[in-house]
Amino acid sequence: MSTAAPLAGIRIIEVGVMLAGPYATMMLADLGAEVIKIEPPGGEISRQVSDSYFASLNRNKQSVVIDLRSPAGRQQLGELVANSHALLVNMKPSAIKRLGLTYESLKEFNEGIVCVAMTGFGLEGGDDPAFDYVIQAATGVAAMTGDPQGPPTLPGYSSADNSTGLTAALGLLAKIVSGTGGQVDVSLQDVMLSQLNYRAAAFLNDGVEPKRYPYGAHSYYVPAQLFSTADGFLALFVTHDAFWAAFAAEAGIDGFPTMAERAARRD
Repeated sequence: MSTAAPLAGIRIIEVGVMLAGPYATMMLADLGAEVIKIEPPGGEISRQVSDSYFASLNRNKQSVVIDLRSPAGRQQLGELVANSHALLVNMKPSAIKRLGLTYESLKEFNEGIVCVAMTGFGLEGGDDPAFDYVIQAATGVAAMTGDPQGPPTLPGYSSADNSTGLTAALGLLAKIVSGTGGQVDVSLQDVMLSQLNYRAAAFLNDGVEPKRYPYGAHSYYVPAQLFSTADGFLALFVTHDAFWAAFAAEAGIDGFPTMAERAARRD
C-alpha cells in the first residue's frame, strides 16, 4: 500500500541560483512538493559549474525556461503563481524587486501566495555581496574556527548557504500552514548569527569571549576534539561523565572522573 509523500499537493515555484535557494526547494521536493524551477534563457548559472553540481541541488524538480524580463514571461509567471502555494527566490534585493518577485507584486495573481526572499542581509538590507564564505567571515564563524595559532578557517562546505536553505524551507512551510499569503524574508546574515547561539550567549551574558583550541576542541566539553593516532585521527566527543567512564575503561585511563577536572587539565 503506497503512502502519499508529506508535501504531496503543494506546488512551489523556484527562481533560484547556485546553492541556497535550490537547496531549500530540493528539500521540499524530496518531501513530495511539486517544484517548478524557472530558468532564464541559457539555463540557470550553476549548470556552468558541472552537471553533478547542478544535479546535486535540483533533483525532483521540473524546469521551465521563462524570460522574466519580458511581458510574455511576466504573464507566464502570473499564470504559475495563480495555481501555486509559494514562490522562493534567492537573488540580490534589487533584482528580486526589479523582476517583481515579491508578495506585493504577485498578490494580484494570488492573494494566498507565500513569497520567500533569500538574500544576504534582508530585502531592505542592500545589495552588498553575500556569498557563503563572506557571510561566514562577517558573522564570526571563521574567526572561531581553526588552530589558535593559525588564521581564521572556513569549513570545507557551504554551511551558510545550506543552513539558510533549510531555514527558508521551514519559513515557507510555516507561512503556508498559517493559511495566509505574505512575504517571508530570510537573510544569510541572520541565519548564521542565530547559529552562534551558546557562543553568543556566553559573551553577552557572561563576558566570555570565544576562543579557538587546538585540534578543533570544544569550548565546554573535554575531551571533545581530534586526536592524532598511528593510523589517522580519532574524533572523540565526551559530553557526560558516564561517557568518560566508559571510554576510560576501554582505553585503560585512570582518573579525571568529572568534567571540571578534565577541563582544568585540557592543556
